[in-house]
Amino acid sequence: MNPVFFIREKREGGKHRREDLEAFLLGYLREEVPDYQVAAWLMAAFLRGLDPEETLWLTETLAYSGKVLDLSGLPHPVDKHSSGGVGDKVSLVVGPILAASGCTFAKMSGRGLAHTGGTIDKLESVPGWRGEMTEAEFLERARRVGLVIAAQSPEMAPLDGKLYALRDVTATVESIPLIASSIMSKKLAAGARSIVLDVKVGRGAFMKTLEEARLLAKTMVEIGRGAGRRVRAVLTSMEAPLGRAVGNAIEVREAIETLKGKGPQDLLEVALRLAEEALRLEGLDPGLARRAWESGEALEKFRAFLEAQGGNPRVVDDFSLLPLGEEFPLRAEGEGVVQEVDAYRVGLAVLALGGGRKKKGEAIDHGVGVYLLKKPGDRVAGGEPLALVYHRSRGLQEALDHLRAAFRLGAEARPLPLILDVV
Repeated sequence: MNPVFFIREKREGGKHRREDLEAFLLGYLREEVPDYQVAAWLMAAFLRGLDPEETLWLTETLAYSGKVLDLSGLPHPVDKHSSGGVGDKVSLVVGPILAASGCTFAKMSGRGLAHTGGTIDKLESVPGWRGEMTEAEFLERARRVGLVIAAQSPEMAPLDGKLYALRDVTATVESIPLIASSIMSKKLAAGARSIVLDVKVGRGAFMKTLEEARLLAKTMVEIGRGAGRRVRAVLTSMEAPLGRAVGNAIEVREAIETLKGKGPQDLLEVALRLAEEALRLEGLDPGLARRAWESGEALEKFRAFLEAQGGNPRVVDDFSLLPLGEEFPLRAEGEGVVQEVDAYRVGLAVLALGGGRKKKGEAIDHGVGVYLLKKPGDRVAGGEPLALVYHRSRGLQEALDHLRAAFRLGAEARPLPLILDVV
């Protein structure tokens, strides 16, 4: 395999052979192929595209470049991935529901970047909770509790991490085959048999239009099928934040409230639908999801999960154990009906408060965030609070400016549907 010929082949719109693709990329992992040649290939692939076979080969090369977990001995191993959104604490609700429905929910999660929060960041707001663990600990907790969420291991899909860092600085991130292969490589390496994907669409998501979200979903489902996995994608709206809480600790609080039957309806709707689709993929009764939630068994699974990973399970009953900042109300300057709450602007408000990261590795404040008192369709009187801002003084004025711009009032509103499509 000659790297120059390989790059030229894609530059001219040709199709790679699997063995050449593997040799080129694994050579990069071993530092035998320099990053400037891989950068040239990434741009060629970005402009010329990869066909479905090439995309599958790329995904499998990334997935098997490091450690791959074997969950085949566990009952109904399922995984869930979200393409990123604002207020997206769905894993904290779906995981316990599926575990209480007889599945094994064993998930590797990342940390948040920019305006979208990461599942690990949210859970680390629980005193003592730990996402780092050995493979043996991961499998033991999966077997004993049926629910484990771990921080992404650098030993899993290491080629993906290296390639993503290069894409980030070469303007080659926004490519459907490259995005899909990056996401699915980590799902394949994590070992689940059935994978349900929550593909967010709208202003607060990476996929802004239904058309591009549907293409990403279709590409990921095809990859999964080609790799012998069961995959289904649910396209959900991210025009407004999901639920009412956006932050870290306050999202954990809202997830617990939802498991108790007191949470926002939109969060419950998405969580139940994703759980039902996962159960269908495993050949189980989708009605198990609602029964696990209504019976309180899902809440008890969440409590056991926190304790198994070192977290204080009393958080479930005592929210004062969560590190929340000081409250400040944002009041309406006019009156009317809330027509929209721009999810992206709300995400930027939390970022300004210190609840998100502008670059990888940056420390975050788990106790800051925004709680939306009003959502699209709600009527507002002048001076009435629209949201509560949890802060520690840092960035408060900037956050308030973003939130004022996020709310739009009018005479009437027609909230958009939440579930947009299933692929």
